[in-house]
Amino acid sequence: MSSNVLIERKNQVWIKSESINELTCDKQSVAGSVSQRACVFCGSRVVLYPVADALHIVHGPIGCASFTWDIRGSLSSGPELHRVSFSTDLREKDVIYGGERKLESALSELIPKYQPNAVFVYATCITGIIGDDIKAVCKKITNIFNIPVIPVHSEGFKGTKKDGYKAACSALAQLVGTGDITAIPKLSINILGEFNLAGEAWMIEEYYKKMGIEVVSILTGDGRVEKIKKSHGASLNVVQCSGSLSYLAEMMKEKYGIPFIRVSYFGIEDMSQSLYDVADFFADYPEVRLKAEEVVKTEINLILPEIQKYRSALSGKKAAVYVGGAFKAFSLIKALKLIGMSVVVAGSQTGNQKDYEQLKMLCDPGCVILDDSNPLELSEYVIQKKADLFIGGVKERPIAFKLGIGFCDHNHERKIALAGYEGMINFFKEVYSSVLSPVWNFMPCRNGELKEIV
Repeated sequence: MSSNVLIERKNQVWIKSESINELTCDKQSVAGSVSQRACVFCGSRVVLYPVADALHIVHGPIGCASFTWDIRGSLSSGPELHRVSFSTDLREKDVIYGGERKLESALSELIPKYQPNAVFVYATCITGIIGDDIKAVCKKITNIFNIPVIPVHSEGFKGTKKDGYKAACSALAQLVGTGDITAIPKLSINILGEFNLAGEAWMIEEYYKKMGIEVVSILTGDGRVEKIKKSHGASLNVVQCSGSLSYLAEMMKEKYGIPFIRVSYFGIEDMSQSLYDVADFFADYPEVRLKAEEVVKTEINLILPEIQKYRSALSGKKAAVYVGGAFKAFSLIKALKLIGMSVVVAGSQTGNQKDYEQLKMLCDPGCVILDDSNPLELSEYVIQKKADLFIGGVKERPIAFKLGIGFCDHNHERKIALAGYEGMINFFKEVYSSVLSPVWNFMPCRNGELKEIV
């Protein structure tokens, strides 16, 4: 292991076959390490932002709103109120005298103008420090306008991005259970942790429809307040993003008795298993399993020839993977193995101990596993392992390009569908185009080594 690792970070860096200690996770980011991880407030916005017919207002300085505006490529089949960013824009005077009156005034102006079906009011560091009672303001405005005005207790300093997920789930829980469920059939599910990036939720919903399964609500991709309200009527919760919405799944299991399963829609193996797992849950309806098998067979037969083409070109190449949730990393590792690529660096922002144990089993010997990493660490290990590709989000892109290697955006800003069977081909095509691009021949530096430009 590199001697450049900070002492406080040494237990969050683990190399398969070399390290004997357990990987430490769920810790606060080390001060000064410039972690890739976001704050509590950002975590809450990531989850709630795709609810398209709700008004989202950030109670804090304008910088908080600009930082999280339009942060997901989440598409809507109807209203797009979520694409408009609102902020109380707190200034020095508001910090001194309090911002409650300003928040109340903003809500009283915006609600009549935009007629939302609900409002989410996000607390930020400043409002937490000065002690604004946003809960009281929300209650008052709820009584005046007779719509749910929900406080999101997401003060950035309260913890990590995962705490933001919890705050978002607590806010959603105030809507769940308030709608009419009389027309919901037995063969029904909710999809949790799917954010409809580039229309992926619509693709997944169509697979389930072909199986005879009704999707009551998608939380929160292409989200609607009324659908969220009646989501407690579904028979099963299917959790796609393990980090963000697991807390809500647990709440719904405890309060409404709805069981949940964890799935992934990335990669052929995991996509197919997600359909089979839902079919097996409804074992009393054997026709559902038969329909699932037919969907899988049809979709795989369509993409197999393309996969072979990419495998012949990419076999033997090496990749580094650093994503938000570890569950996504599992699927990416499996998908890359399908085209002959190995993962030499793997990590996440929000993985837990169980996630990392599974990651260790999936990775090859010598793979570096990282929790809550920073740019210097990521660069160090990408160089050491001579990766040909970096898969990450917007904050990892500059690292890859500065090192002169390919990059694949697998985070929430992307505009190309990568989930499902069709998405898998899109993913392989992007990996192929990036890794084998001739532009890298003109880079003076590749993986930290100066080279002659050809």
